[in-house]
Amino acid sequence: MADLAPDLLPVLSRGKHRTPAAGGCFMEFASWLAGERWSDHPRCTHPLLASLARLVNDGVSDHHRPHLAPLVPSVVGLAGTDLHLDALVARRCAITALPLARADDQRALAVAVLTTERVLADLDGRPERLLLEEAERALAAAPDAAAWARELAGQAVPPARAFRRHAAPTAVRCAVEAILRAQVPNRDRALHGLLAAAIDDVVTWLEPDPEPVDADRWAHGCRLLDEVTVPA
Repeated sequence: MADLAPDLLPVLSRGKHRTPAAGGCFMEFASWLAGERWSDHPRCTHPLLASLARLVNDGVSDHHRPHLAPLVPSVVGLAGTDLHLDALVARRCAITALPLARADDQRALAVAVLTTERVLADLDGRPERLLLEEAERALAAAPDAAAWARELAGQAVPPARAFRRHAAPTAVRCAVEAILRAQVPNRDRALHGLLAAAIDDVVTWLEPDPEPVDADRWAHGCRLLDEVTVPA
């Protein structure tokens, strides 16, 4: 795809767009930065992280959406088939949303916390009962939902294929929807922070070998993003 002139820089907006002239969502702009065909499902980003980015892009307010633009370059090259990536993104979503969620959303999120922790424990070879500190804090914030989830979820680790195709995407979707329904002071900030934290989790896991990105295109895209006018 040809480089875009600064005056054709896509305006981040909801949904899919056929061309940059019609605007672009978070992942469509990422596809351009990666030198791929214009798409909201580019190969340059792990599918579950890309799904979270699309949900956050569409969930935040029109006023806040431009603030997401500086995160776009950071998802380019974050790809791979390691099941850790699916579990880390789903886990970040569940532990972030659970303390914020309404009571009727907390049970599903508590199950997601336990499920992702068990998948990660299995992958890492650590005892399942030793939850990571962030997971313990999230479950402690919703004790009734946590008790219900522990009784329901049992001890089984879901098969990798089922986790990747169903459980992990469901956790991500439920988390974003729960934040959107929650009575929190700034849902935009919560969603933005969730996406940033999930990106950090993936970067930390992939370091020092994320997929390579064309350095010239990266630098050009970052210069364009610097010119984005963000509303006060």
